[in-house]
Amino acid sequence: MSDTSTPDAYFDIDQPLAEHRFPCDTCGSDLRFAPETGALVCDHCGNSERIDGAGFHFQPIAELDLRRGLSADLPADQMEETRVAQCPNCAAQVEFEGGKHATECPFCATPVVVDTGTNRHIKPRAVLPFAQTESTARDAMKDWLGSLWFAPNGLQEYARKGRKMQGIYVPYWTYDADTRSSYTGQRGTVYYVTQTVVRDGKRQQVRVPKVRWRSASGRVARFFDDVLVLASKSLPKKYTDALEPWDLSALEPYTPEYLAGFRAEAYAVSLEDGFAEARAHMDRVIERDVKFDIGGDRQRVHSINTDLSKLTFKHILLPVWLAAYKYRGKTYRFVVNGRTGRVQGERPYSAIKITIAVILGAIAAGIIGYIVAMNQ
Repeated sequence: MSDTSTPDAYFDIDQPLAEHRFPCDTCGSDLRFAPETGALVCDHCGNSERIDGAGFHFQPIAELDLRRGLSADLPADQMEETRVAQCPNCAAQVEFEGGKHATECPFCATPVVVDTGTNRHIKPRAVLPFAQTESTARDAMKDWLGSLWFAPNGLQEYARKGRKMQGIYVPYWTYDADTRSSYTGQRGTVYYVTQTVVRDGKRQQVRVPKVRWRSASGRVARFFDDVLVLASKSLPKKYTDALEPWDLSALEPYTPEYLAGFRAEAYAVSLEDGFAEARAHMDRVIERDVKFDIGGDRQRVHSINTDLSKLTFKHILLPVWLAAYKYRGKTYRFVVNGRTGRVQGERPYSAIKITIAVILGAIAAGIIGYIVAMNQ
């Protein structure tokens, strides 16, 4: 993921970002979802409102038929249209709701006026609500920065005084599939033979490993549940992957109240491309199952033929806190799991600390060498 063209931009998000607002019944100000209580709260008057059904959902989230999704044959109530506008400064596309016609780009603070363009998307089926507040996420990030070797001393202090972190619901796909695979291959059994070799002018007897191969075939079966695929191209995948695991058992049926006070990015990876990535993951797991089924000391897999059934999917939103800080001409970007507080990001280095460490290492090596020489 390359740096954005605008220094103050967080990530190069080029997909719609929705902002949901709910008026307070008491004073009319905007309510926000509070991770610490799991309810909607008003920062102006202190009013708190529970989200209907929050925390009382005990049934699995309903899945959608993948084949219907791939053929664009989903029911109309599973689709939605959004209005978007492109930020003239950082090229991010911002989503507008209702009669709203102007807003501020969340990534570079540039005023944005609504465009006439619309996008048709599959609606989210579920959301994993934020459990970490901005304060706890910021503390987790500062602790992570403090644990890094060779990180610049000033970066942590700069981050502490930096701009507000952004809470964004990141889009993901999940895929389910029942698989049955037949395979052919070979099972290898290691045995040893004794051979005479010449080493340093001397004949020696050594044991040499050999492999005896025999044909193998069979069947394996596995049900894949909620294979998770990132549906965003805006965030560095190596960082978001490192935020796992996600407690998907805590998913709640989608309702926009959970998004109050946060942003939600629309998916940029299509359902079809997402399934291709999920299928590649499934194939790797199936190949591992095949090798285990073949057994022996070594395995060769010649062919695997897999039948898939019960193909389903769902579009879900997972919570991520984002931060980026420009420090001495370079932008450092961080992501925090909005549930667990796990942190990942671009690792900063201090040239001064590295130089000191090299010098100290050289001094220590010299002392050790001197002591060894004196004792000989």
